[in-house]
Amino acid sequence: MTAVMENPQEIKSQSISNIPWWRGNDRLKDLSGRLLGAHIAQAALIVFWAGAMTLFELSNYNPGLPMYEQGLILLPHLAALGLGVGEGGQVIDTYPMFVVGTVHLISSAVLGAGGIYHSLIAPAILEQNDTFAGFFGYDWKDTDKMTTIIGIHLILLGIGAFLLVFKAMFWGGIFDPWAGEMGQVRIVTDPTVNPATIFGYLFGACGQKGMAAVDNLEDIVGGHLWVGSICILGGFWHIATKPMRWARRVLVYSGEAYLSYSLGAISYMGFLAAYFCTVNATAYPEVFYGQVGIIQNDAGIVTSRGWLATFHIVFAILFLLGHIWHASRARNKQAGFNFNAPNPSLVVSEEPFVGNLKTPLNSADFSQWLLENIPFYRPGLSPLFRGLEIGMAHGYLLFGPFALLGPQRNSEQGNLVGLLSACGLVVILTICLAIYGAASFNKEWRSDFPTYSTVNPDVPNELKTTSGWNQFAIAFFVGGLGGAFFAYQVYDHLDVLKAILTGNI
Repeated sequence: MTAVMENPQEIKSQSISNIPWWRGNDRLKDLSGRLLGAHIAQAALIVFWAGAMTLFELSNYNPGLPMYEQGLILLPHLAALGLGVGEGGQVIDTYPMFVVGTVHLISSAVLGAGGIYHSLIAPAILEQNDTFAGFFGYDWKDTDKMTTIIGIHLILLGIGAFLLVFKAMFWGGIFDPWAGEMGQVRIVTDPTVNPATIFGYLFGACGQKGMAAVDNLEDIVGGHLWVGSICILGGFWHIATKPMRWARRVLVYSGEAYLSYSLGAISYMGFLAAYFCTVNATAYPEVFYGQVGIIQNDAGIVTSRGWLATFHIVFAILFLLGHIWHASRARNKQAGFNFNAPNPSLVVSEEPFVGNLKTPLNSADFSQWLLENIPFYRPGLSPLFRGLEIGMAHGYLLFGPFALLGPQRNSEQGNLVGLLSACGLVVILTICLAIYGAASFNKEWRSDFPTYSTVNPDVPNELKTTSGWNQFAIAFFVGGLGGAFFAYQVYDHLDVLKAILTGNI
């Protein structure tokens, strides 16, 4: 076996030095090791959010109010799985939900350590060889390896489907809104396995709602049995076979193409989930999510069903736009167009057929002046002053959302909680800045050394070294705390300031 890339340094230069830092993981598509680290770190953030949000919702849960009127988005899912609920969907024990949140937090720490390791210590490019580590190496154009990766993902999805089956049949059952008088948790002993019934939902055999017409747990569990089996069998099929001729001819095999395929699939599932949760009361019981078909109840409160459907539809649209964008880029690149080379489509033009059409916003002198004078690019500033100015602005602006929109906004401690929350976020951002600097820069800046920030010639050279970036991060920390404290003082003494301005004092 050979290495994935013949010249890693050349690939690293191409994938980093020509792409701005704000392009995210696109910078890492040819650095398999760093891309793996980014994915693990992102998984850690997702799992951390799930655990922290579960514990947060538990700390604010009021048993005296319907779950769907409390702005909860995770507890309804856990309740629908039969965790801690009894007759009529009444929460009788919150400990299982607490365990779920805690396990997610612990898992996020493990994933976070893996993400940091692969982002900072492990090789930037994973070689493809006969070792265990070599199994994770790949080349985007290696169609056999790509089908293997697809197969592994399908198997994992199938296992996920079977976990719901096991929960419903062997691990305590799940909540059935149609059982008993007001619903109860029950074990599904006889799931539907008749393919005519299961696949009939796809063709409207059970109603105009399609799959969302399902109204019993037997069909839901049976559907997961079929989907899980198909995913696992399809996974082994893709691992054992090579792409068919039509697939090699039609599909584009590149990092950006795979990104577009993934975004398209997520978008489709987002639209489907939004529709399903809007009209279905079996998988999404009304006792937990609110009445079907409406976003807010008669009291004007947005229900859990409303939040869930709105979130999925908005992000499905964003993912669809991302799919179209990356798919067009992948197709054009396959046709020979070089997005990194200077070309007329990147020039602001009066012609309507040119890609970057001239507008009052992107062609105005004010826009250029504004970009050149923001503290990160403004010439003549030291890293300390840049970090201080940027940190003060961020800290000052972060206080407002936490204080005015947070769960303690109407309490006497609301302003103090907003201050502490803003300071906590400043600490997290500072840690991220420190990790970014450690992964991107050397002790001394070299013009021939590709880093994440050398792509922009306007970035001051003082920020392209480890020491300069650390000075920037420390100053950001100090400025952020100062800005948050200043905003807290202004808002907490707003009445005094108004009296001074109106001449009453």
